[in-house]
Amino acid sequence: MTPRATMRLQFHRGFTFADAAGLVPYFSALGISHLYASPIMTARPGSLHGYDVIDPTCVNPELGGEVEFRRLVAELRRHAMGIVIDIVPNHMATGAGNPWWMDVLAGGRTSPYAKYFDIDWKPVDLHLRGKVLLPVLGRQYGEALAAGEIKLEAENGKAFVRYFDRTFPLADVAAHAVAQANPDAFDPATQQGRERLHEILEDQYYRLAWWRLANDEINWRRFFDINDLVALRIEVDEVFDAVHATVFRLYAQGLIDGVRVDHIDGLAQPGPYCRKLRARLDSLEPERPADAPKGPAYFVVEKILSRDEALRPQWETDGTTGYDFMDEVDALQHDAAGEEPLTRAWQRISGRSGNFDDEEELARRQILDRSFSAQRESLVLALYAILQSELTLRDISWSALRRALTEILVHFPVYRIYSRIDRSLPEDLRYLTQAVTRAKQTGLPADAWLIELLGGWLGGKPIRHGNDPLQNVALVKFQQLSAPLCAKAVEDTAFYRYGRLISRNDVGFDIRRFAAAPAQFHDAMQKRAVQYPHALLATATHDHKRGEDVRSRLAVLSEFADDWTAAVARWVDAALAELAGRKSPVLPSPGDLAILFQTVVSAWPMNLSLEDQAALAAYGSRIAAWQQKAVREAKLHSDWSAPNESYEGVLAGFIGRLFGEPSGLLPELQRFAMRIVAPGAVNGLAQMLVKLTAPGVPDIYQGTEYWDLSLVDPDNRAPVDFAVRQSSLTATDLDEIIAAWRDGRIKQRLMASVFAVRKKIPALFSSGAYLPIAASGPQADRIVAFARTAERDATITVICKGVARAITDESIAIPRSFWQGTCLIIPQQLRMPFMDALAVRRLPAPAERVELSTILDRLPVAFLVHDASAR
Repeated sequence: MTPRATMRLQFHRGFTFADAAGLVPYFSALGISHLYASPIMTARPGSLHGYDVIDPTCVNPELGGEVEFRRLVAELRRHAMGIVIDIVPNHMATGAGNPWWMDVLAGGRTSPYAKYFDIDWKPVDLHLRGKVLLPVLGRQYGEALAAGEIKLEAENGKAFVRYFDRTFPLADVAAHAVAQANPDAFDPATQQGRERLHEILEDQYYRLAWWRLANDEINWRRFFDINDLVALRIEVDEVFDAVHATVFRLYAQGLIDGVRVDHIDGLAQPGPYCRKLRARLDSLEPERPADAPKGPAYFVVEKILSRDEALRPQWETDGTTGYDFMDEVDALQHDAAGEEPLTRAWQRISGRSGNFDDEEELARRQILDRSFSAQRESLVLALYAILQSELTLRDISWSALRRALTEILVHFPVYRIYSRIDRSLPEDLRYLTQAVTRAKQTGLPADAWLIELLGGWLGGKPIRHGNDPLQNVALVKFQQLSAPLCAKAVEDTAFYRYGRLISRNDVGFDIRRFAAAPAQFHDAMQKRAVQYPHALLATATHDHKRGEDVRSRLAVLSEFADDWTAAVARWVDAALAELAGRKSPVLPSPGDLAILFQTVVSAWPMNLSLEDQAALAAYGSRIAAWQQKAVREAKLHSDWSAPNESYEGVLAGFIGRLFGEPSGLLPELQRFAMRIVAPGAVNGLAQMLVKLTAPGVPDIYQGTEYWDLSLVDPDNRAPVDFAVRQSSLTATDLDEIIAAWRDGRIKQRLMASVFAVRKKIPALFSSGAYLPIAASGPQADRIVAFARTAERDATITVICKGVARAITDESIAIPRSFWQGTCLIIPQQLRMPFMDALAVRRLPAPAERVELSTILDRLPVAFLVHDASAR
């Protein structure tokens, strides 16, 4: 059953199924049709997100297990609601809690689960043949052994290896030998004990190693570069069945209504996987009451669409999880005139390139070397082995092949392609051609011919005659490398280095597109209505880098570009002068400071005053936590793997003084923050209204019923005060809600009003047409309007953009005089009576032109609904 609207909830032991069940009446009253749950299968104990699954066959007991899950579903059904769950087919967490992984460590290739994980049992390193590298040690192996950190222990007659709180199994023969031996025989405190312990460890199907060895030597595919998340081979039928068995059972029993698939591009064959999953779901007949809505399972995938990329229709999904929409509506709110001055200012202040392509290329080269070296070598080996069997190709050297691959990966324009031998789509070849063209420009001139040749092979042109399975393996290796490389280099590195305007630096965003014209947005929505009318529409997620209303405020800076660039340059100079005066051991980069000031201004709490020391300290603590993560992700002056405590300490000290001594720069920062609060709120309401009425299924991230001023995780996963949201939903005095717009109730009121209409005429939004509506007059370019139409039903959405200078600090209302002479041009088929669903008033049947001042006189947005009672 296709949802009408979803509420994304992050489950963990602090927020369980029982907690959610108690909130179902509120979600129902708000107008939500389905919960959209974070992963519910058993994850690592204490997991705050659920993506570190250790047992996909059972519902997480920390969340309440299947018993409480069934109670939650029963409560949802009682309110005619459903649930969609997030599933993780790409990876699992390693560790003692994962029985499949532990069996592989105990039995090696003989384990029945060896085929479940993407392990290279014949790597280049001969010492790893038949073994799994475990890069878990905090120091080099010999040092850890000598320090007595690695021990043999026995419990309940079972011997195992212990390294602090980690345990590892022993092969059967070794386990028996250890259990029978004198306990002192393996005492790491003695030389003889260490030698015997080392002999035992060398005889295992795994090799304990220093964690720094992982990126260069690891012989199993990870989720990105995370050493405790191991990739699954979901393309193997047995693995597919085992991982999805409980999902299919829950669906067949009528307990879930659909799935959201995490990181689809991590799979070896996303297309065949999606078709297989769709077929299996469609083959089941869920147990549902006779009066329950019918329909196929809802099925969306987390897919980052880069630049002009489109989701493949052959995958048979309902669409993406909404990053693409998030990008489209965000770009709509930016003023294109601000791009050039903001770019120049960033170059001048930071000393870095204003062209994001330069940052991306640099980041890709660095991340490829530091995080995916082993994966690249595995790919080179796979291709090299094929070439050695061809006399005309065997003189291609390993080094040349590696160089050519590197250049193509550095310039790859999308996450990945999906080609196989003689089975490539035109778009795959187009993206490859782009990468090859750039690679030949930056690579060695002598390698140009090989780059061209390699591009053909990666696009599916056979290296040898026939459909060579070894080449298809190599193609998959390339595709499963290009995707995480893009994610880590672009979103988790370059986005933290490039600070022109950080509202355009978020997951799935095309940072090269600074702004979108209304015509571009309308075109995208019309295509969406035809191609993916049921895709999710997101504006906030558990992975966003800054909340939806933080981005809406930042977009206002594009309208105040000259004022903003002058202010931030002054603040950076003042900060550096203050730090130099304190004789700081190191000075922060001007770029880091510029991004810091953007963050402080844009996430400023609505009613935070300089007199409230406790609230200032709390906000400063959030900013400091964000700052530490930001500089480590940027990897220029600090890093997760080697934190620069001096650099981080200087920034932390500066932030502490900034919020602890609010007589310095903070008053200026607050004044600028207050300048963009009201225009940002107008943008926030516009963004929300578009999400609720555009083609697709609106998804509300937990807590964003009020203003969302969160930063990157874990800030965006903080507990939500649902009690206050429940109480405010019953408020009826619209004038009072508008006057108190800072408290966020106006945003919740907008949601509830639109959801009530969606519930009343669902077909209009699930299958209705999308019709752009033009405007005329002096402010026509500041209006975006569209209609949704189906049979005799119709709605009109009206928002404004670029109106920051018309808004005062205290009100979100736009003066009627601002709209003087500006009209909506109403198509003939829409000249019918309407209700203003937000302002709650009836409007007469419009003529050909309607003055905006009569629609936007109380609120900066309008949602008009064809008044059925007037038919």
